[in-house]
Amino acid sequence: MNSVMPTQNRSVAVPPHGHSATAEPGQYLTFQLGGEMFAIGILGIKEIIEYGVPTTVPMMPPSVRGVINLRGAVVPVMDLQARFGKPSTEVGKRTCIVIVEINTGEQRQVAGVVVDAVNEVLDIAAADLEPPPAFGARIRADFIQGMGKVKGRFVILLDLDRALSTEELETLTQASQEQQALAVPH
Repeated sequence: MNSVMPTQNRSVAVPPHGHSATAEPGQYLTFQLGGEMFAIGILGIKEIIEYGVPTTVPMMPPSVRGVINLRGAVVPVMDLQARFGKPSTEVGKRTCIVIVEINTGEQRQVAGVVVDAVNEVLDIAAADLEPPPAFGARIRADFIQGMGKVKGRFVILLDLDRALSTEELETLTQASQEQQALAVPH
């Protein structure tokens, strides 16, 4: 699959560390995960690639599928389904990896997110945004930026900066880089 968004140099407003992000009007990529529809803002998306089996890294939690080599860069691949405490995402014909850039405090980290299927890019207006639910969501409330009304139903707008634990990503990236260094003959 090719990149969904044109490559433009756009700035992204990132809330200060420790503050909760709220959903803002704009364009969102919708995708299926475990029979539910989710969305993430397109400004944090680098590209969408066909699912390829990641290289597993020992001693990682179930939500970490492993790493992939993306044009020479080591990119950790996360399974959001497992991160949400559900069974791992089953790989199907439409399964793909969404390559995103997330805020890890003072820097940005590239990561891959396994999704069942990518749907479309939608404009969500301010009038169609609601705050995250106080209860009743099937995932942790701090993983949700808000709810968007799309075609008569609600879509969960994810906060990937929180859903993709920076500690796990940093550990995985470091471990895979060390593994690559050991594999290179001197």
